[in-house]
Amino acid sequence: MVKNIAVIRGDGIGPEIVNETLKVLDKVAELYGHTFNYTDVDMGGCAIDKYGDPLPESELKKCVQSDSVLLGAVGGNKWNDVPGNMRPEKGLLRLRAGMGVYSNNRPAKIWPQLADASPLKKSIVEQGIDFIIVRELIGGIYFGEHKTEGDTATDVLKYNETEIERIGRIGFETAQKRNKKLCSVEKSNVLDSSRLWKKIMHKLAEEYPDVELSDMLVDNCAMQIVKNPAQFDVIVTENMFGDILSDEASMITGSIGMIPSSSLGASSRGLYEPIHGSAPDIAGKDIANPIGTILSAAMMLRFSFDMPNEADAVENAVSAYLDAGYRTADIMSEGMTRVGCKQCGALIIENIRKG
Repeated sequence: MVKNIAVIRGDGIGPEIVNETLKVLDKVAELYGHTFNYTDVDMGGCAIDKYGDPLPESELKKCVQSDSVLLGAVGGNKWNDVPGNMRPEKGLLRLRAGMGVYSNNRPAKIWPQLADASPLKKSIVEQGIDFIIVRELIGGIYFGEHKTEGDTATDVLKYNETEIERIGRIGFETAQKRNKKLCSVEKSNVLDSSRLWKKIMHKLAEEYPDVELSDMLVDNCAMQIVKNPAQFDVIVTENMFGDILSDEASMITGSIGMIPSSSLGASSRGLYEPIHGSAPDIAGKDIANPIGTILSAAMMLRFSFDMPNEADAVENAVSAYLDAGYRTADIMSEGMTRVGCKQCGALIIENIRKG
């Protein structure tokens, strides 16, 4: 199978972690008989330096014409003084809009080898933490009208049926590829938008009889994530709730450097990136952790390219690497062997096996 991947190395540690990830993808292609073609795209601070624009139209076009996009990280203190509408992060917003991605999917998974890093009690962690939050990305209160008049400020939370239905389908389809359990999170005891959300989710459930749908109020969900995270498989929710819950979920896993994410829309083309930033203070020192980016590539294989066996091979290789006691500086603990970014990538590649 041939797939064309737009590659945004970005700023800071971005080029380092992306380089190791491309080597992982090359190994997968070799073992499974695929061809991955890479097209470099400038975005973020590096694009500002080169073009005076965080994402020129010519670079966006490369992403839109690709099968999916792999992103390292963008931004850094170097560009703090540029005008607000030209900051590196504006390139990311433009990219999401240009690609039409409205669903941000962020896994919360604790690797057994890193269980001690979680702030949760050992008895909770031992039950397992492995779920995905599917967050609606371009609607809700963040994109509603914002207005301040005198001493009063208002922010409008608005969703229509189409917006809810399309994110709902992403939730159901994600659950179909996992353990077939979907929890719809809203605040239907207070908000009209949530009551519409709940109505649409239950209507959609009729089309996905193989998926078990449950409902949960957002405040209860926030408590359940720390009390009993093992109960969740896939959570689907609106923009602001998803923003808050996904940040909470990332903390219970104990390591931001290990967490991937994807942004999807109506097509199979997605945007895949780790959740951490560009970390300019450690850029070029070969100490960054590439695993979040490598696991983002695994998500690309699974959710955009329909290559579950290849995704499993990458995830199993990461697990084998951790089993062997290797750690980058961010997850280093007593008794482990410290490695750099390049060695981490090489060791993971050594553990990739065709299933």
